[in-house]
Amino acid sequence: MVESIPSFGLGTFRVDADKTTHAVKSALQIGYRHIDTAQFYNNEAAVGQGVRDSGISRDDIWVTTKVWWDRLAHDKLIASLNDSHAKLDIGTIDLALVHWPSPDGAVPIAETLGAMQEAQKLGLIRHYGVSNFTAPLLEEALNAPGGREIVTNQIEVSPFLANRPLVEATQRLGVKVTAYMPLGEGRAHNDTTIKAIAAKHGATPAQVTFAWLLARDIVVLSASTNPEHQQSNWDAQKLKLDSDDIARIDKLDEGKRNANPSFAPKW
Repeated sequence: MVESIPSFGLGTFRVDADKTTHAVKSALQIGYRHIDTAQFYNNEAAVGQGVRDSGISRDDIWVTTKVWWDRLAHDKLIASLNDSHAKLDIGTIDLALVHWPSPDGAVPIAETLGAMQEAQKLGLIRHYGVSNFTAPLLEEALNAPGGREIVTNQIEVSPFLANRPLVEATQRLGVKVTAYMPLGEGRAHNDTTIKAIAAKHGATPAQVTFAWLLARDIVVLSASTNPEHQQSNWDAQKLKLDSDDIARIDKLDEGKRNANPSFAPKW
């Protein structure tokens, strides 16, 4: 049984359900052991099928899903995780995240965490965490009953949004950071600085970006349905950047978010 979040995973945001099963299967056969989905992605059933089709032991795979912000009240959360459990059809879900904080704190975090603990007792999930939480909201969650069991805060991090204060605050509070949109919605592929560093190492811009995140002790979610690209992304774990490379990438930070919907907390 995988006991902590594998540092390199496959994200499935915006992956059509008909492509998801094959993407998950090929990634797992390459060596990935961390698959990330969400109720909002509408592909949980396809993710579960990919896990089952892969031939990899279920005990060796970490699967994360997320509960949408309108389902954070106790009864709604339990019902939604029962639904996710049925759709995935892989047994107990390794990790369930609060996808976005309850807008304006409409549902107290203590109620949501209490429901997560009940979901654990029901065998629906093994662990729980949060996503898109600011540092103050994360601290509030950690201080609520059950808060110390939060294992990650999944947030947007890329060379163009280093998100350093939130990353450092999350890590200081003892919570793992998981990065989504790590390539800045594809910008990293064409950035001249990242391309130059990639040429220096005989690597791809994506590999350089992922290596930069891994060097910051951040869990990476890469998204690709192409097995060749999945393999290339996976190989980023072998790349070691030097201090000059990291400093050059650090300078690309613009502080601009791609994910900032109307119901997001004030950053």
